[in-house]
Order: sequence, then structure tokens, then C-alpha cells
Amino acid sequence: MAALIEITGLTKRFGTFTAVDGISFHVERGEVLGFLGPNGAGKSTTMRMLAGFITPTDGSARICGFDVQKQGVAARRHLGYLPEGAPTYPDMAVGDFLRFCGRIRGFRGSELTDRVNHALHLTALEEVRLLPIETLSKGFKRRVGLASTLLHDPDVLVLDEPTDGLDPNQKHDVRGLIQSMAATKAIIISTHILEEVDAVCTRAMVIASGRVLADSTPKELAAMHPSGKLDDVFRKLTLQEAA
Repeated sequence: MAALIEITGLTKRFGTFTAVDGISFHVERGEVLGFLGPNGAGKSTTMRMLAGFITPTDGSARICGFDVQKQGVAARRHLGYLPEGAPTYPDMAVGDFLRFCGRIRGFRGSELTDRVNHALHLTALEEVRLLPIETLSKGFKRRVGLASTLLHDPDVLVLDEPTDGLDPNQKHDVRGLIQSMAATKAIIISTHILEEVDAVCTRAMVIASGRVLADSTPKELAAMHPSGKLDDVFRKLTLQEAA
């Protein structure tokens, strides 16, 4: 069975600057890949190319067998993408915004209502469904973005800093939600929080300067440093790349 995410030789140049430098990897159903790297490593650029928001200079990305550039609509039917600072319509109430997103996805009537209610429940947003998004805290706004990502129950989730702005309890809940979905999906999580990798990821990839430096399980990655700590491995790999 083909991987749900297939990235081959993916490259992005902005003028003379190479943001992503020929990276290749696959993600199978049931895998949660933690995407790690310092600021400017190429994480968000890679995720935007996978989501079809940026055209690659070279290489390809496929979701559930569909080429993101050549078969974009088909690929995005299987994708739930949460970008950093997920955009919303601030003056809309939470529930109205999710209904709007659902209608864009083609849902109507009772199916639309059921999907919105389910997304609200998954992300614990029922209590704020009638509030304008602009009145919410950063953490609640992040959860609204996550709810819109989950509305159509996609096979592939690409989540850029999904717990950014959440308090400890909210982080715990979102991590639990990701774990509960992991068996049936392929998930990529970009994060700066190394404890998040330990908590939810089955695999960890470290990139810097647009290149993959390591790709293994969190346990195997931690074993690359005598301390057995992911943050020490991360620091060692990225400092070596910068040298």
C-alpha cells in the first residue's frame, strides 16, 4: 500500500536562497511525524508546498497518491492543513465560521450540522460557539483553526505548531486528540516543543538549512547523545549543520 504522504526531491529557492534543498520522505497511515528544526530551517516552507500553497522549484509532493500541483483539488480533499497563525474571519462567531468552512467543503443540511458539532466537541469549543472569534484568547483561536482542519475527517493532517498559545491543560487535550486519530491517518506536526515529540510522535525528523539531518523514532534519536535527551540531540545536529 502506498504511503499517504510522498515527498520526493522537494526543493524551493527564493532567488539565490535555497529554503528547502531536495528533501525526500514518506509518511504511512498510522505514523505521526514530528518535524523539528530551528527557525528558518525550511519546516513551514515544506509544509506549505505539501499543502499546495507554494509551488516547488523542483521535486514533487503527493497526498493519497494525488500530485499536489497537478491534481491539487483531489489532493486537498484528503488533507487537513493547520498553518501557523491559522487565518479566520475574526468578526464571525465560532459556530458560524465552522459552518462556513463546512459549506466550502460541500456539506449541507444535517451532515453539515453533525460535522460542525463533532468538530466543536473534539476541540472543546462548545462553550464559545456563539462568541466572535476576535474576542477569544490565542489558545481558543488556535483550537478554532484546528476544528476547521478536522471538519472533513481527512486522511492526512499537516499541523504547524498545533499547540502554540495553548495552556498546559489545552496542550494535553490536543495531544490526546492527535493520539486518538493517529491510527487512521498520516500526521505531520511541526513543533519547537521537544516534549511534544515524546508525547505524540512515532517518528522524528530534524532538518536545518533545508536538509534532513536525522529521521528515526524519538527513542532512537535520543540515543544519539550520551544524555539520552532529545534537546541535546537537536542542539548537536543543528550546531553541526551551522558550523
